[in-house]
Order: sequence, then structure tokens, then C-alpha cells
Amino acid sequence: MQKFHLGHLHSPSMDTTPSSTPFQDLTEASPKPSKKTTFTSFMTAPSFKEDTYFVSHLKPSEKKALQDLRDKLLASSDSSNLASMWGVPLLDGGDRGDVLLLKFLRARDFRVHDALNMLLKCLAWRTEFGADNIVEEELGFKELEGVVAYTHGYDREGHPVCYNAYGVFKDKEMYERVFGDEEKLQRFLRWRVQVLERGVKMLHFKPGGINSLIQVTDLKDMPKRELRVASNQILSLFQDNYPEMVARKIFINVPWYFSVLYSMFSPFLTQRTKSKFLISKEGNAAETLYKFIRPENIPVRYGGLSRPSDLDNGPPKPASEFTVKAGEKVNIQIEGIESGATITWDIVVGGWDLEYSAEFVPIAQGSYTLAVDKARKIEATEEAIHNSFTSKEAGKMVLSVDNSASRKKKVAAYRYFVRKCNNTPSSELQLSPK
Repeated sequence: MQKFHLGHLHSPSMDTTPSSTPFQDLTEASPKPSKKTTFTSFMTAPSFKEDTYFVSHLKPSEKKALQDLRDKLLASSDSSNLASMWGVPLLDGGDRGDVLLLKFLRARDFRVHDALNMLLKCLAWRTEFGADNIVEEELGFKELEGVVAYTHGYDREGHPVCYNAYGVFKDKEMYERVFGDEEKLQRFLRWRVQVLERGVKMLHFKPGGINSLIQVTDLKDMPKRELRVASNQILSLFQDNYPEMVARKIFINVPWYFSVLYSMFSPFLTQRTKSKFLISKEGNAAETLYKFIRPENIPVRYGGLSRPSDLDNGPPKPASEFTVKAGEKVNIQIEGIESGATITWDIVVGGWDLEYSAEFVPIAQGSYTLAVDKARKIEATEEAIHNSFTSKEAGKMVLSVDNSASRKKKVAAYRYFVRKCNNTPSSELQLSPK
């Protein structure tokens, strides 16, 4: 049976004064002082509280609005076309139908007339756009899948997470290929709706269930000027036809000029939508995402442990999370490894920029310690390390991350799996989620 020990070694010469606040970090990162005040004003925690969709939790006025919307929908001249949305009957779908009606009411602050108009327009748009069957369409954007927009894993509460990253369009050839004319732009919009529809189909649409998504938008290298038209159309389309489908929207790798970008699409957003925003400065993606998503569900490109191929092998193996403080060296000791056993591990530190090494220490006296991964500095842009080692004698594996030269605390995660020489799984480390 394996045992593990997490050792923390502090460098006495290192200043371990508490790190600056997010606001301080944000302003120091800005190269243009005049932008500081504007930019940091967006660095606020989300004030949005997700609806439970239990009718019993509604205020009397909200219950009345829900019943009024049902009645007006039934009396609508378009009632023959109101079969369902996302497979849920709107009027005779019970609690599930109420969840959808409440989404439209919430989006219009329980103004029944406005909610009804929004709902009818959405139904008409879905029919005209062919949204119900768009998931099955072949739109020819294979090169963008898993790169520009994709659903990957779940957050800590079970919401599907949709990632958006438009940095690839800084390449002019790629931009022209996708957005070169109006026809291409409209085809891209169909593909973007297709990606969202796949995520929406993962929702429960039932009281107390998972009824919304998490969106993570990576602003690194995004060509803000060139994508203005596409961005505005996408935002307008989603806000008009997918009310209350996003529980939280996290912006990562946010540059100093985000205030300019924000001012462009802010008029298209409701105050309720804005309350769901969380802004994370450039280079701070892992620290932000770990607060909401477990590392085994975060793509390796953002400081997590999840690779695309992992999703083909069932639920991800849980990881253990830890913090590497400023001026600290952490040794992870995995003991009880038998002769002939193979240990496989993944380890990552958000924003690395520190030294990593791995060594095998035999139990037998006189045996030599083996350098499995020689000590080297891991650059900030490097992804999680995945490696394995087969022991020729009993001993322990020691994974080390040395943050002695840094003044910044960093989030980190690791996991391991030991297989005996007879190919029978021995054990797997699994700490309780924090």
C-alpha cells in the first residue's frame, strides 16, 4: 500500500510577506497608468446568484408572473408552434417547462409582456435558424474544434464548462478564411451556435438541477478590432435566445486594454448578465480557474491536468491540490512502491516559473537515488508534466517543486497511479476535494 507525504521547505532568505491584492496585481501589470482605474473597476467577484427554479421559492408576485406567462403563451396565436425547446414542452412539461419559462421571466425582470415577446421571438428564431437540428450539421470547422470554442469538463458544482479563445484569429490568413466575407461570417455564427447547443443539451432543466453553463473566455492575443462585428453579433444572438443559460462568465488572460473592448460590447449586455462576470488578469488563469473548477477538469493549456484524449477514457482521475507559497520548496513523497511496479504521475503548478525534479529513492541501504526527471526550470507557458517510471527495487518517488526564488504563491495539483508488475492496479492517491 502506498503512502504519501507532502513536505514544505521554506527558504529563510526569502521574503514571505503576504502577496498583494488582486487589485494591486492588476494595476501593476498595466503598462499605461491612465488605464488603471478603468480596468480594475471590472475586477470584481460575481454578484450573481443562480436561481434554484423551485416554484415554492418564488415570491408571490413571481408566482403570479409565471402563471400569467403560461396563460398568455397558451392564448398566443402562435401556440401551435410552441411544442418544446431543447426537448422540453413549454406548457405541459411540468417543472421542467417552468424552468424554461422562468429563464425568460428572469431575463426580463419578471415583466410578463416583455418575457412573452422575448420567448416568441426566440421560438421564431429557432425555427428560422434551424437551431433544433443544428448539432447534427457538418459545418466544416474541424480546425476550430477544441481550440476556438468547445465544452470541456465540469465546474465544482457540476456545470458544463464552455471555453472560448479567439487568439488564433490574429493570423490574417486564418481570419480571412473564417471571416473573409458575410457568407463566411454567417457560417461561423452557425458553428458557434452549434457549440453552444451541444452544451445546453447537457443541462437538466429541472428544479434544483444543473440548469446553466460556465463560460471561460480567453482574451490572449484576441484581435479586438477585427472581431468587433462577429463579437457583437454573437453576444446579441446569445443574449436574445439563450436567457439565463450562463451561471458565470470568467475572462482570463485579460490585457490592459480590456476596458476598451468592454465598452464596445457592454451596451449589448443587461445588468444581470454583467453581474455574472469575473475578470482575471493576464497570466493568472490557473489561480482563477482553480477556484471554480477542479484541476483534473481544466485543460492543460490553462494550468490543469486534462488533455483532450482523457475524455475518451471516462471520468477523469481525481487530483490532489496544494499551494506552493513564496520562497517554499514542496516535496511530494510517494512511499511503498514495490520492486517491478510502475508509477505514473501528472503534476502542474499554475504559471510554473520554478524548478521541478523527480527522483526515486530505494529503501535498501547502499542503493543509489535515481534522478528520474533532472532538476530544471519550468517556464511559465509549459503544460502539466506527465511521466512514468518502473522501479527495479522497492522505494519511494519524490516529486519536488522549488519556488524559493519567487515572491508569488502558486496553485498546484498532482495525481499518481501505481501498477504492480502483474498489471493489477495497486492503488490510486485521492485526497478529499478542497
